[in-house]
Amino acid sequence: MAIRREPEEDFYRVDIEDARQLIDRGEVDIVDVREPWEYEQGHISNARLVPLNTLLSRPQDFLNRDGILMVCGVGQRSAVAAEMATALGFGRVYNLEGGTTGWIQHGLPVEV
Repeated sequence: MAIRREPEEDFYRVDIEDARQLIDRGEVDIVDVREPWEYEQGHISNARLVPLNTLLSRPQDFLNRDGILMVCGVGQRSAVAAEMATALGFGRVYNLEGGTTGWIQHGLPVEV
């Protein structure tokens, strides 16, 4: 799949492998938009927990750089967050397709 942008979207959709490469190169700030109980069950290392409703109500408190990887369970809530971030003017916003579930299914590590 790689990194792609749908015509109707301003953010990039990224697969697990490309997300891992962005993370390894230090190119993204990882924002996990799940609920705390989901985050505590396992999250990508260095991901900041900012539940979606919190992020939507106060994005200026949490988004402070370009190069953002939005993560949730499967990629739906994070797509909403990514759309909001691009509406605020951020240009390099990525949505992790498959989310944390896909990350785990690919055998990649999570922290608990």
